[in-house]
Amino acid sequence: MDGRVEPGHDEFDMMAPPVFRFAPSPNGHLHLGHAYSALLNFDRARESGGRLLLRIEDIDTTRCRPEFEAAIYEDLAWLGFDWEMPVRRQSEHLADYRAALDTLSALGLIYPAFESRAEIAKLVSAREADGPWPRDPDGAPLYPGESKSLPADARVRLIDSGAPYALRLDMMAACRRVAGLTWNELGEGPDGERSTVPARPEAWGDVILARKETPTSYHLSVVVDDALQGVSEIVRGQDLFHATAVHRLLQVLLGLPEPAYRHHRLICDSEGRKLSKSSGSTGLRALRAAGMAPADIRQLVGLG
Repeated sequence: MDGRVEPGHDEFDMMAPPVFRFAPSPNGHLHLGHAYSALLNFDRARESGGRLLLRIEDIDTTRCRPEFEAAIYEDLAWLGFDWEMPVRRQSEHLADYRAALDTLSALGLIYPAFESRAEIAKLVSAREADGPWPRDPDGAPLYPGESKSLPADARVRLIDSGAPYALRLDMMAACRRVAGLTWNELGEGPDGERSTVPARPEAWGDVILARKETPTSYHLSVVVDDALQGVSEIVRGQDLFHATAVHRLLQVLLGLPEPAYRHHRLICDSEGRKLSKSSGSTGLRALRAAGMAPADIRQLVGLG
């Protein structure tokens, strides 16, 4: 597997069974929100006669741990979630992501940015002296640096010196290559968006696609994985709804198939906040230890 999908395959084989996936990161224990998403994928695959895959998104080597991965398998099996083997672990497929980066590089769409997180924060602070600096849909400031304008020889010198860097997508150049970008929404966005949704990847600025120490990012690896695994319907939370614009852009640039998307509501705590892995009271392991059964979990997330 070399990470490439033949260009021009812009539709999945409609005669093939649909393919679904649940793709957790082993950086903590699963909570009720994960259970809801996993069960929705499980139910959709069963109802449609489709296939169900499990993918372990473990590219964050500083936070992902083997014991959390083992706990994912245990919790999902207890929940009744059944998946095909083998499980795809992102850390074992870095060459696929490098191949995608090479394609984007050949198109002149990526560049190394050398500012640290602290330096970026200072740049944003300085720019906000003149007014609010634009934020992406998640509320993070858009990249404010000047690395895109660095001469090629200066970039080479910095890289050869061992300086840390992130590979960013030149969003303006990328968007000029794509017109009328949309996606097919089978679920619902945070503001009730349905059906054909206009994609606006420019709202994210020059997103990071890889770092010196990690040759991929969430945005890049998820579109490559979904294409290589033949995923045809992506069922995931509304917290990733707006990120779909970036994913659709990358799919078009890389010549990858277009899946359908089904974004679902989030499971929130008593104060209306999205659950996190630090919410021990909502962890599946804690709920199981308290005597709950899989049927109780379905009731808790509204699938009973």
